[in-house]
Parts: sequence; structure tokens; C-alpha cells
Amino acid sequence: MSDSSELPKSEKEEEVTPEPEEQCDDSSEDEAAGDVDMDFMRNLFSSALGLSSAAEKVLDELTLDGVARYINSGKCKNIICMVGAGISTSAGIPDFRSPETGLYANLQKYNLPYPEAIFQIDYFKKHPEPFFALARELYPGQFKPTICHYFMKMLKDKGILRRCYTQNIDTLERVAGLEGDDLIEAHGTFYTSHCVSFCCRKEYSLEWMKEKIFSDDIPKCDKCSSLVKPDIVFFGENLPARFFTSMKMDFPRCDLLIVMGTSLQVQPFASLVSRVSKNCPRLLINMEKSGQVKPMMSLFGFGEGMDFDSDKAYRDVAHISTCDDGCLALADLLGWKAELEELVKKEHAKIDSQDAKEKASENKGATAKASSASAPPEPKAEE
Repeated sequence: MSDSSELPKSEKEEEVTPEPEEQCDDSSEDEAAGDVDMDFMRNLFSSALGLSSAAEKVLDELTLDGVARYINSGKCKNIICMVGAGISTSAGIPDFRSPETGLYANLQKYNLPYPEAIFQIDYFKKHPEPFFALARELYPGQFKPTICHYFMKMLKDKGILRRCYTQNIDTLERVAGLEGDDLIEAHGTFYTSHCVSFCCRKEYSLEWMKEKIFSDDIPKCDKCSSLVKPDIVFFGENLPARFFTSMKMDFPRCDLLIVMGTSLQVQPFASLVSRVSKNCPRLLINMEKSGQVKPMMSLFGFGEGMDFDSDKAYRDVAHISTCDDGCLALADLLGWKAELEELVKKEHAKIDSQDAKEKASENKGATAKASSASAPPEPKAEE
């Protein structure tokens, strides 16, 4: 399904009339975005005029085996992973755009004017209830990281992960062991929340937001009484400034780009595949090919998308499978499969143990509260 920006204008304006925004200083985000646009134009004209240097073929063959041999060669030290909702579907979290099972296909119960409205900032400010009802269903802490998440943790542990750029807001990368410096959460995160008032912007923790959401309260700021929203990026909001600043440092240094579980349809995230050097191999693990160069752009020499099938293909590899199966297959070729399976087993057992302790504690507290409520009142002492 297309993004809300692609909906007919009349459909968008029928239900949602944007409110005037409070004044704020977004100069850092605007400047960063402007730099990205300028870089894109430089690359565009450089490619069109034939000013860019000739590309070198790094992989000995365009297969998963070729990628594995490259990693094992020791030449690969700065891997960047770009991931989307497809890496979390095996954890039980739906993706957004699958026709029958995707999130957008199952929002009828919220009576939205259009599916994307649930993540549209102007709609949220007027009608926050649908978003927080959905948040109860998808809230972080109810799901375990997948094989794919732990594969990225292994890349980190082996010292070859430069960064993970994720579109996901489920925080499973953090649960799997990636830390703040390892991550660029391009579309934000539930990990922190802020008051929506630009005059306030008080920060709230994951636990604070969880308590509000599961008590059916609409989270309100205890300082100014405005709405409090998790720090996920809604339609109509800027991406985090760190997204723009980090990508300018990371992608020129990348020596292997691994793209997993994303349709590469949402900008500016999708354009990141074009920011690695022309010599950098790119591996896609997905249920279908995505991110391919548009024919018209390629005709004019502007294409920097994926090229899996043409006679000019020299660095892009598509492994069509689930993300978990693809990571297991790659781990097997690398000689890491047993290590990966053991890591998943150990970490899932740790999560199960922690969940059991928390449930036991909650049950104990509920029992004590019920017992206290049912106890007869003590008789008053006679004067």
C-alpha cells in the first residue's frame, strides 16, 4: 500500500485538517536533509556526465557463497545492515504492506479515514485513541528477537558491524544486544517518549509509557498536560538528525551492505543503498527482489538502485527467502551456524526466564492486593 502522501488530496483533507504547529527550531534536521539533497544531486550529475570512477568487482561470484567467501577473506570490516519489518514477522509482528496479513490491511476496527492515518501526526493530535489501542497489541516486550536479529548481534561481536540502520520501531535490535551506538533507528523508537508540545518536550521512559498504555490511559504530560508520544516518526515529522549525520560518515566506509526484510519503498531510507561506494557489494535477503533501479532512471544514467539481473550486474546479490532462513544459510556458509543457533537458544531461554519472574511477581502483587481488599476492617478501639 502506498504512503499517505500518495493518497488523493480530497481523501486526506476530508477528515484531517492540519493544526497550526507551535514554533520550534528544526534547523538541524532541515540543514541535514538539505545536505542529503545536495549530495544526491552531485552524485546524479557525476553519474550522468561520466565523471565517476570505474567500479571494481569485489565478489568472485554473485551468490550467497560469493558473499560468504568475501566475509571470510578478512577484507570485510565495515558491514552496514539495512533492515525493515520483514526481519520481525517471524517474531509475530506483522509487516505493513502484505495484502492480507500486513498491518495496514487489518485496521478496519479503528474506523480510520485511511490506513496510514494511524501514523499521521495531525490525525494523532486530534484522535490519539486508535494509535494507543494499536500500541497495546504491538508493544515492545511482548516479542522475542529473531534469528536475523541475533545474526546482526554476531556481526557486532565479531567486530565487523559498523552500524544497523533500521526502519523498525519494535526495539528488537536492542533486545538482541545491539546498543544505541550500533543503531540508527531511522523511523524512531518506542524506547523513549516525549511531550508533543514544543514548549515542553519533557522526556518519558519506556516503562512510564508502558504503564500508561496498558492502563488504558491516554498518556498526558504531567508538566503541561499535552499528549505524550513515543519517539517514532509519524508521517509529517522529520527523521532524527542523527540519521542524516551518521549516514554521511558510515556509507562511504561500508565494504558490505546487507539489506533485509524491506521493500525499499519509503524515502529517504530506500535511497541509502545508493550511498555506498561503487565497489561495495550489496546483498538483499528478502521474500522478493526490491530496490531495483528504475528503467527510466537507468536510461539516463541516473540509476544507483540494485541490479541483480542485467548484463552489467557486478556487485548485487539477491537471496530470495525469509530473513531467518537467509541468515541461517549465510551463517552456515561462514561456519557460524551452530554458534548462531546456540546464541538464539540461550537468549530466548533468558527472556523466558525473565518473563516468568515478572509474571510471578505480578501475580504475587495481585494476590496480595486482592487479599487486602477482602479482609474485614479492623474494629475501632473503644475510647
